[in-house]
Amino acid sequence: MTTLLVIAKEPRPGRVKTRLTPPFTPHQAAALAEAALADTLAAVAAAPAARRLLVLDGSPGPWLPPGFDVVPQCAGGLDERLADVFAGCDGPALLIGMDTPQVTPRLLDVDFTGCDAWFGPAEDGGFWALGLASPDPRLVRGVPMSTPTTGAVQRRRLVAAGLRVRDMPRLRDVDTADDAAAVAAQAPHGRFAAQLARLTGSRAR
Repeated sequence: MTTLLVIAKEPRPGRVKTRLTPPFTPHQAAALAEAALADTLAAVAAAPAARRLLVLDGSPGPWLPPGFDVVPQCAGGLDERLADVFAGCDGPALLIGMDTPQVTPRLLDVDFTGCDAWFGPAEDGGFWALGLASPDPRLVRGVPMSTPTTGAVQRRRLVAAGLRVRDMPRLRDVDTADDAAAVAAQAPHGRFAAQLARLTGSRAR
């Protein structure tokens, strides 16, 4: 069975979802980040897994459901932090972030039979999920992160290593207010959509 990993930041004002400010205030952006994280963790909690691990920058809060082990993120760039996550795994693992609250347990129920990697592309050119049957930090380390070509470079890295790659559905990350509205419409019954609806009438002007 697969280990499910979530890499996330503690949803504190001024530290998360800064591209939502404006139109939202830092406290509102943090509230949206907390709702996105809660939806993500709920999906992971409901998906089959050998282990559920939250790799956290910060401290756990009441948004953390039971059944998760929590470990701190290492220092360094995002590629180094992702590499460190995979270095700590000794079996099949699927890693996601906290930016896709529309994710479902079904999407996370991956089967590595006949493949070596799962790749979830994001609409902004990055990726929202990366699964490895035999985690190797070298597959991630050195990939330029947060660029329009991050996903393409990462997928080429997997293929160049001789891995059989299967693609997951393309999802939209929540980075901007337009992203937030689009993602909430895709998952209208989640915590994220409810929080956005509560805040929409009180946006900072």
